[in-house]
Amino acid sequence: MLAAVEHLRHGTPDEILVEVQRTATGVNLSTVYRTLEVLEDVGLVTHAHIGHGPPTYHAVDEHVHIHLVCDRCATVLSVPARTAEGFVALLETEYGFRTDISHVSVHGLCDGCKGRQREAESDDAL
Repeated sequence: MLAAVEHLRHGTPDEILVEVQRTATGVNLSTVYRTLEVLEDVGLVTHAHIGHGPPTYHAVDEHVHIHLVCDRCATVLSVPARTAEGFVALLETEYGFRTDISHVSVHGLCDGCKGRQREAESDDAL
């Protein structure tokens, strides 16, 4: 199961199931959920809520990251947690809130989709 998560880099339980079933056809979705829970409890995987659907799991590695999610093409970029240091510090000092940055996802438009949107708006202006 861990190998499937590592291979996918970011995967929903359904996507992980498909990956696992390539070599273990008898595995079902409830087994995936139970195993992911155990792997998370022992600190080998973590999850983030990247969209409105099920959580997305990824292997815990040496660097904590946040997710940038493109709402148009669904691309997910991982950026170092230090990118949000100022925001996290502000939440702590202003609101006394300690952030678990490993579960953060920021939604918007990736560079490619942003460029296509500008092109479309430029064409509409003509």
